[in-house]
Amino acid sequence: MTLTQLRYLVAIADAGLNITLAAERVHATQPGLSKHLKQLEDELGFQLFLRRGRSLDAIAPAGERVIAHARVILGEAANIRSYAANARGEHAGRMLLATTHTQARYVLPPVIAGIRRRFPLVHVDLQAAGDAEVLQNLAQGDADLALISTAGREPEGGLAIPLYRWRRVLLVRRGHPLTALDRAPTLAELATHPLISYESSTRADSSLRCAFAAAGAEPLLAMTARDANLIKTYVRAGLGAGLLAEMAVGDHEEGDLCVLPAPDALPECITWAVVPRGRVLRDYAAALLHALAPQIDPRDLRQALEGNADPQWPDVPAWGVRPRQVAA
Repeated sequence: MTLTQLRYLVAIADAGLNITLAAERVHATQPGLSKHLKQLEDELGFQLFLRRGRSLDAIAPAGERVIAHARVILGEAANIRSYAANARGEHAGRMLLATTHTQARYVLPPVIAGIRRRFPLVHVDLQAAGDAEVLQNLAQGDADLALISTAGREPEGGLAIPLYRWRRVLLVRRGHPLTALDRAPTLAELATHPLISYESSTRADSSLRCAFAAAGAEPLLAMTARDANLIKTYVRAGLGAGLLAEMAVGDHEEGDLCVLPAPDALPECITWAVVPRGRVLRDYAAALLHALAPQIDPRDLRQALEGNADPQWPDVPAWGVRPRQVAA
């Protein structure tokens, strides 16, 4: 039994039993992957998968248990490599970061630039996706850490580290009726206007829909998008008022748009970093987290990640007043 065989086994499971896709993910050939699987099954003395003809049909009950143990073994092997690299001062490698489009566009560029200056041999692979896809990439091992925002709910899938709080704002064209209020609109008032928001707003359990429901109103969603820049484009086209994260707007907006406060009843959001529990982070990944949340002591962060202490996070700062520390 080898680590390569276990890695291929887990890749097959994560690829939905698609041998071709699994081989692509581990940079192997399909015949080579199938050969390693057969060798592993021969050594164990039973089949890990149920087959239909030459295709894999399902994971056998015994295979489920073996795959669960294989994940643990591969995770610990990766931890040993990380320990060794950190001890040697070897700061080269690839960091896989899954996040939403807003964080990727408006938060991460200066942070990643600082990491690259400090660790020039580190390659950052940034995967921008929707909320559900971000956590799925983390669960499948396709990311080292994830950045995701929620309306106060702690995300699952690993150790959740609160980074900063932020609010939503309204973006409208000049002359829009909401600009005449000279205050934040109520949810009832906002419900009378077409609204353009993030894709997640279509979910029945979204914080936006829940807030409107609590106020006895229903949002008039004209369009949704993952990318804040697309929301701005639709606002400029006159399709409605945009509701987006405060870090996605600023003084750089062109003169044809106005930024208004969103209704006070909309809850604050928290951006979290999610890291698999028990993961030993490379020094450059820990540095990126500290740059995003300088209020957290790096020693406390490492102890919490490695399971040596229960996390005791400090108060989560607001986006506009949080301490800034971009890696030098």
